[in-house]
Amino acid sequence: MTRPQGDPALEPGLTLILERHLGKPHHVLQALREIQEAFQCVSPQAVGRVADALGVPLARVRGVVGFYAFLGEQTRGRYRVLFSDNITDRMLGNMELLATLCEKLWVEQGRLSEDGLVSVDTTSCTGLCDQGPAILVNGRAIPRVTPERLERIAELILAQTPMDAWPAELFAIEDNVRRRDILLNDDFQPGDALRVAVARVCVPGSEVEAAANERSWREGIPGAALCAPLSTLEEIKRSNLRGRGGAGFTTGMKWEACRNAPGKERYVVCNADEGEPGTFKDRVLLRAHADLVFEGMTVCAYAIGAHQGFLYLRGEYRFLLEPLNEILARRRAANLLGKDILGQAGFDFDIDIHLGAGAYVCGEESALIESLEGKRGVPRNRPPYPVTHGYLQKPTTVNNVETFCAAALIAKHGGDWYRAIGTAKSAGTKLLSVAGDCARPGIYEYPFGTPVRQVLEDCGAGAGKHSTLAVQISGPSGVCIDASEFERRIAFEDLPTAGAFTVFDTSRDMFEVARNYAHFFAHESCGFCTPCRVGTAMLRDTMDKIADGHGTAHDLAEIQELDKVLHMSAHCGLGHTACNPTLDTLKRFRPMYERRLKSLDFEPAFDLDGALATARRMTGRDDAGAHLEMEP
Repeated sequence: MTRPQGDPALEPGLTLILERHLGKPHHVLQALREIQEAFQCVSPQAVGRVADALGVPLARVRGVVGFYAFLGEQTRGRYRVLFSDNITDRMLGNMELLATLCEKLWVEQGRLSEDGLVSVDTTSCTGLCDQGPAILVNGRAIPRVTPERLERIAELILAQTPMDAWPAELFAIEDNVRRRDILLNDDFQPGDALRVAVARVCVPGSEVEAAANERSWREGIPGAALCAPLSTLEEIKRSNLRGRGGAGFTTGMKWEACRNAPGKERYVVCNADEGEPGTFKDRVLLRAHADLVFEGMTVCAYAIGAHQGFLYLRGEYRFLLEPLNEILARRRAANLLGKDILGQAGFDFDIDIHLGAGAYVCGEESALIESLEGKRGVPRNRPPYPVTHGYLQKPTTVNNVETFCAAALIAKHGGDWYRAIGTAKSAGTKLLSVAGDCARPGIYEYPFGTPVRQVLEDCGAGAGKHSTLAVQISGPSGVCIDASEFERRIAFEDLPTAGAFTVFDTSRDMFEVARNYAHFFAHESCGFCTPCRVGTAMLRDTMDKIADGHGTAHDLAEIQELDKVLHMSAHCGLGHTACNPTLDTLKRFRPMYERRLKSLDFEPAFDLDGALATARRMTGRDDAGAHLEMEP
């Protein structure tokens, strides 16, 4: 394929970027992201240069550019403004603010201004649900957008003020930690967990000692050198820690499977791509407790025998990149990363940060690994699973931010200590990202087993003139409950959650909530499999049809049939859960749907005669013969 000719305007900045990634095919996304940030687009010339410099096919680079929302071959202006468009931002009037900004900047939504200065559009959840409405300007997050702050932003753009000269208070983001427990209250200092881990010894006659002796014979490693890592792994298993991403797989079993997988190279991956609307706990952990996150990753590396780790940071959290890299540098200087950590010969481990570029599906662990490898974030077929065939097809442990924090505390305090907290099936605590109709949105940490009603009381839900109508647990892919279920508990055996806890009071229309989620799933479908690509679009269109007053009882039945198809045939969890918000709200708040329905048994979603209106105007005809006759 012919490469586009070079563009002198790209030099020398492009060359400097490519030199950092030269000959590294797995860095395709990182190189493209840096180019996008530097030049406001990834031009065809730049695409060709990336392909040559990294040694990958041109088609693959173009495919990556087309996959991620924050990349594009066409410029979106010197200032690209993206309004967060999750349901909580909608509730706070984000669309009215967007229209106001478009008017001030003389630009249409989704279009580049005539002078090429600015574009204004929407994006999915930015992880600032506790302080919305929020926007991204050239990837930089601005919370709490009010009409007054919007006026200032418009002035800065029209004056073409460099973003580094914008007032710092515009970018000030709060942690909003409202309730602390064992994780957020721990007096953790860098190295605490690792020093305990490397000091562990095998108890004579224990299963750990037997396992160490067996591995020593099989792997040719002194048994004493295996005692501490295997004892640390045993503490994780004893704790009954389960993954905090929502599925709840036992962490110790995952780590053990990765350690036992064939091969010498192993990897540790921290999934910090929390794109579920309503979730923002990882933002707070990475801002205020990053050492705990990195320590948990290092504990995992010690237990499974890995030498390289990756933190996959969602693109919306670009503002965290430099502070996190500074913390990694401090840990290297303190011998908590790098070679022979804490003086332990052979304990070599380091962490790199890879930044995403706007793709919700990359929160799925195999899609995240594809993205880490510089590819489109399309989920893999499973099995095999990442613990045996992960990054570069090597054994890989993938856990989320909160899980690694918990693992560090377990390494420090012990598995029995952790298991004594929570419930028999759900050990420890859970961080909840509470937002929506409540007086005190923010981060709340509770022991597992805490009832929903307790969370609602603590966050001030229902304290105004409207009582709480519903709570969406674990984002749109989770479950929506009504007031009759507020005694249910946050626990894997009752209401498992990745952390989102969105409150809706009686002033809200739950049909519109579900409709917003339907648009989210249709927008975020990666398009790989036909059932999800078409099914999510059908769901969105059906919800829009009902909203427009053309829905019937037949449409409600079709949504249920669509859910069955997606469950049976969609490639990954996005398709499997796409209908959840609609079905949950239909079950609990059916009148909100039925009042929109017409009395007809069926009405087509596509008006063919209406679609011919343009042709009739062009031909100057409007007689009966130019119309399609409708069957009675």
